[in-house]
Amino acid sequence: MQNEEEIVSRIINGDVMAFKILVKQYEKLVTYMVGRLVQHREDTEDICQEVFLKVYKYLPGFKFQSKLSTWIAQIAYGTAINHLKKVSGKRNLTGDIAEFENFHKTTEDPESILAKKNTAAFVQQQIEKLPVHYRTVLTLYHLNEFSYLEIKEITGMPEGTVKNYLFRARKLLKEKLEFYIKY
Repeated sequence: MQNEEEIVSRIINGDVMAFKILVKQYEKLVTYMVGRLVQHREDTEDICQEVFLKVYKYLPGFKFQSKLSTWIAQIAYGTAINHLKKVSGKRNLTGDIAEFENFHKTTEDPESILAKKNTAAFVQQQIEKLPVHYRTVLTLYHLNEFSYLEIKEITGMPEGTVKNYLFRARKLLKEKLEFYIKY
């Protein structure tokens, strides 16, 4: 990609082609982030469009104090979370301690799990079952390769919380995978 400061300047000055370049560069990041948080695929496209509208609207205020990708990811995260709050209420965001503790238990027998999916698909499925804040931190860190500090900026969570959620997400995922491997 061209120099981000140059692209941003061109966009602010009304260059539509520069904005197309920015969208093309970051559409996978935005789609991936929103898709990880929002379970209904039909909503994902609308939310992604909303994210880029916000990027365009607020771009003049971007001061390059963080990476452009971090700033865009922060907008995507906030927009997706706001959507979840509207659709689901706070229950799905905060979850229930019992849910976390019983996450590794399943009603499916191991043979049916093995028959349904291969290992990679199973891992993906288990990540999607994690509570939204665990899933978010896990995917931002491992799949998007954001640092703790960048995740803190994106989510607004304290760095200690990011580390804690990442630890818990890994633990829950590990328990589920160990159960899967045994059978």
